[in-house]
This record gives sequence, C-alpha cells and structure tokens, in this order.
Amino acid sequence: MNENLFTSFTSPTMMGLPIVTLIILFPSMLFPSPGRLINNRLTSIQQWLIQLTSKQMMLIHNHKGQTWTLMLMSLIMFIGSTNLLGLLPHSFTPTTQLSMNLGMAIPLWAGTVAMGLRTKTKASLAHFLPQGTPFPLIPMLVIIESISLLIQPMALAVRLTANITAGHLLIHLIGGATLALINISAITALITFIILTLLTVLEFAVALIQAYVFTLLVSLYLHDNT
Repeated sequence: MNENLFTSFTSPTMMGLPIVTLIILFPSMLFPSPGRLINNRLTSIQQWLIQLTSKQMMLIHNHKGQTWTLMLMSLIMFIGSTNLLGLLPHSFTPTTQLSMNLGMAIPLWAGTVAMGLRTKTKASLAHFLPQGTPFPLIPMLVIIESISLLIQPMALAVRLTANITAGHLLIHLIGGATLALINISAITALITFIILTLLTVLEFAVALIQAYVFTLLVSLYLHDNT
C-alpha cells in the first residue's frame, strides 16, 4: 500500500535505458500476416473483425477518404492492443502518456486539415464564418472557430489519456483496498473483489471502445475535409 499510485505510469527503463519503443512495437507481433492458403481460427476471426470495422467506418467516405483505410485500421488495432496489454499485471500502458497520444492525434488531425485545404479550399475556409453572420460578429466568430479547430487534437489525446488513466487508477485503488480488507473482514473483502472483477471487465470494454472512438473521430475529421 506504500507504493506510489502513479508508479505504473512512469516510463520503464532497463539498465538505465528507456524501453518504451520496444513496448510500443510489441503489439505488432500480435497481428501476424497470414501466409497460408487456409488460415487458422484466430487469424480468420482477426480478419473478419478488421473487415467488419473497416466497412462500417469507411462507409461514409468517398474515394479520397477511403485511401486512409489502411492507416485508420492500423491505428485502431494499435491503440486497442496497447490498451488491452496495459491491463496485464506489472505492465506499462503507453496510451496513458499524453505526449504519445498527442503524437498520434496532431499528425492525423493536421493531415486531414491539410487535405481539406488542398482539395476543398473554399468549403474548408467557409467553416470559419457561417453564412449570414452579422458584420460586427465576424472577428469574434473567426477566433472562436479557429480555437475550436485547433483544440480538436488536444481533445482527442486528453480523452484517451483520461479514460485509460482513470481506469488504471480505480483498479489500483480497489485492488489495494481488497488486500487490506482480507485480514479485517473477509465478507467486505469478497464484495470488494467482486467489484474489482466487474471493473476489470469494464476496463476491457473501455480499452476497445476508446480505440474505436479515437479512430472514429479521426475518420469524421477526414470526412469533413474530403
């Protein structure tokens, strides 16, 4: 119980060297490329889920937007697998780091905005000033719309970081409380353990939902600019 609550969120090191890069690259090993004529059940389920998600997510896009399919599917697989691996005991979750989430959100958001300015220049600039705006309100609305546009990648990153961090903190606190209550009240400890089990199941769902939400919002930004 004396362990620092935020120890699991610090970047791990080995022999004084950071190993965050190895942890980030590890999820790619969980999705091997099929090299057989007939795939096994695990690979078949994996391909079916990828096809189902890509079909649902890219349905609203035109041809230009569908060129981002590979990137968006890689993004959702990476975030989902990283979040799930972070639920293992004594593991590190890279998506709890705001710097990493900003590193994913800002380039993707900037790419969608740049595509919109290149392909739909007038429509993209028109978002800054709604039609029929009174002349005195034009400067204020331009500033407000500019801020709302610039805050989109920050909202993406903060949403993912906050949800994953909050879940890990709750599991840590309730797990510590369960251990402390074992010698005090077995019934209370059992109830706390049941709550911990249900919370862990909920965190598995949150890990996948947050990966989907992050990718879906990037997809919607892309749809608005293509």
